[in-house]
Amino acid sequence: QVQVVESGGGLVQAGGSVRLSCTASGFSFDDYAMGWFRQAPGKEREGVSCISWSGSETYYADSVKGRFTISRDNAKNTLYLQMNSLKPEDTAMYYCAADRDYFALVAGGPQFGYWGRGTQVTVSS
Repeated sequence: QVQVVESGGGLVQAGGSVRLSCTASGFSFDDYAMGWFRQAPGKEREGVSCISWSGSETYYADSVKGRFTISRDNAKNTLYLQMNSLKPEDTAMYYCAADRDYFALVAGGPQFGYWGRGTQVTVSS
C-alpha cells in the first residue's frame, strides 16, 4: 500500500518554529521528488517547497525563503520541513506530495504521484 503521512503540525506563536515530517511507504522513495504544499480556507493551494530525489535541487516560495528549510532522509523514507520565524499568514493545512518529475511538482503538484492527507499548522499572533 502506498502511504504518505504528515505529522508535526499544531498551534504555534508567531515567531516560533515547528518541524513537519512526512513519512512515505509503498513506493521507491528515492525515485521521487518531494514537496510541501499548503492551502488556507478560501485560498488556492500553493507550493511551499520542493526537493529533488537526491536533495541536490530545492525550491522555495518567495514567501518562505530564508525562513523554511526542506530536507529529506532517503534512508528513512522521510521528508522534513523546518519552519522558523512563523507568521500568521503561514496558517494553513500543509500537504506532503511525491512525484517522479521534480519540475512538475514545482509547477503545481504531482501528476502521477501521491498526496498525503495533510497536517494543520496554526500560527497565532
